[in-house]
Amino acid sequence: MFFYLSKILWFFAEPSNLLMVLLFVGGILMLTPWKRAGRIFLWSGFLFALFVSVIPIGKTMKQSLENRFPVLLELPENVDGILVLGGVVNETITHHRGQVSIGGSIERLTEAANLLKRYPDAKFVFSGGSGKLLTQNIKEADVIAPLLKTLGIDPGRVIFENMARNTYENVMLMKKLLQPEPGESWILVTSAFHMPRSVGTFRKAGWKVIPYPVDFHFTGKEEFRPTFSFLGGFGHLSGGLHEWLGLLFYWLTGKSETFFPEP
Repeated sequence: MFFYLSKILWFFAEPSNLLMVLLFVGGILMLTPWKRAGRIFLWSGFLFALFVSVIPIGKTMKQSLENRFPVLLELPENVDGILVLGGVVNETITHHRGQVSIGGSIERLTEAANLLKRYPDAKFVFSGGSGKLLTQNIKEADVIAPLLKTLGIDPGRVIFENMARNTYENVMLMKKLLQPEPGESWILVTSAFHMPRSVGTFRKAGWKVIPYPVDFHFTGKEEFRPTFSFLGGFGHLSGGLHEWLGLLFYWLTGKSETFFPEP
């Protein structure tokens, strides 16, 4: 239920969808006697789009997430396993085209491949099902093997978890599959902006992991400076808002240890 509810609520909270609603309702009202209300909706949409395009609030939201867990400069001498969260390839396009379609966050695998060279005896786990509301028959873990081979990783040594639809299910299904013991060392590899929510979920589940953030989008020292980018503004705001709302709802529903987990 949580998965479906989160998808439905995000549809209405997504900034570009909100803009389209304002413009659509405003346009419809302009065809009726309520033209004044229509102008209010249209102007609200225009000012909202201008604000998001000029004020880099989305960048600031994402940068604060990326800065939460710094890059590890020192790693343990030995680890029991390497955990990689999905979100690397577009499973639907990959399945239908017969060719790997990288959807983003490729660093989750490239850095994991480097870790595997350092820890050749560690377990290597990839967790990725489908996060799409209406397409659950194609799983990311089931189509990612060709990319693993390209990166020099033998799929035969990988433990695949292919049912997780979100971060919470990543954690719970991997814990059920691996049965980690107290005192074991597990490295968690995921995007830097996604690391706070992931770590909070692991901690709530009683599984201590070593955060290894990758896929940085910012230097971490960008100034809060007005700019103008319609697509960039909405793109960053969408990504940042999605993750901050995820942190809030994971905390409120007891799926994360704290609202904003820290190192």
